Amino acid sequence: MSHGLLLSFEVTILVLAIFLGFEVISKVPTLLHTPLMSGTNAIHGIVIVGAMLVAGMGHKDTLTTIVGLVAVVLASANVVGGFVVTDRMLEMFKKREAPAAEPPAATSAQGGDDGTAPPSS
Repeated sequence: MSHGLLLSFEVTILVLAIFLGFEVISKVPTLLHTPLMSGTNAIHGIVIVGAMLVAGMGHKDTLTTIVGLVAVVLASANVVGGFVVTDRMLEMFKKREAPAAEPPAATSAQGGDDGTAPPSS
């Protein structure tokens, strides 16, 4: 298989994967975005490992090094952003603590503003 044919085959697979991914993601209900984000974080962890392998190959040229570095940076940004978004969404499901009882106001011990005397002890 020639290099040009192989490249066109791989670009075709990439374009089809982009369209398929867009179609699948656009049909996900809002309720399932957090589990979906967790899944994509795991997938991008694998992408980071693959990108580091490509960037660290012994028989590489400049283009391979640049593509590997860009892949590592983009996948890392996606993983970190995904964890931040997931953490923020999960915070919404935690129970809120009841507010602590506030101490009585200082004016009540000195007497009210209506001219009444302070309570006797």
